[in-house]
Amino acid sequence: MNIKNLDSVAFLIGRSFLGIYFLLPGISKIFGYSDTLSLMVSKGVPLASIALPIVILLQVGLGVSIIANKYLRESALILFGLTVLINIYIHNFWDLSSDPSFAHELQNFVKNTAIAAGLLVLSTKDKS
Repeated sequence: MNIKNLDSVAFLIGRSFLGIYFLLPGISKIFGYSDTLSLMVSKGVPLASIALPIVILLQVGLGVSIIANKYLRESALILFGLTVLINIYIHNFWDLSSDPSFAHELQNFVKNTAIAAGLLVLSTKDKS
């Protein structure tokens, strides 16, 4: 097996993992709709009742798009923006200095920052 074959296998696996990272939480938001909406309201997400269905559509639709290698650049860039917004509103560790959830939110913030970086890298990939 030459390196080009390994590159395409690694790209398929990495792309699929990133797509699944958005697809599964998008689906889980459907089944936990009221809990997710309550969380968004409690975190001060503007227009949460409008934002939640949009987030679900973006996570599910663009997650599938990334897995299918369709509209890759656009999907990755939109999910990059969504991930940054989720970090700002949901994983706001800076507001939790003495709260027991500080470490958990900091960890999620850092993880999402890495996911966002991966999406930026993915958005530069030419379909070949």
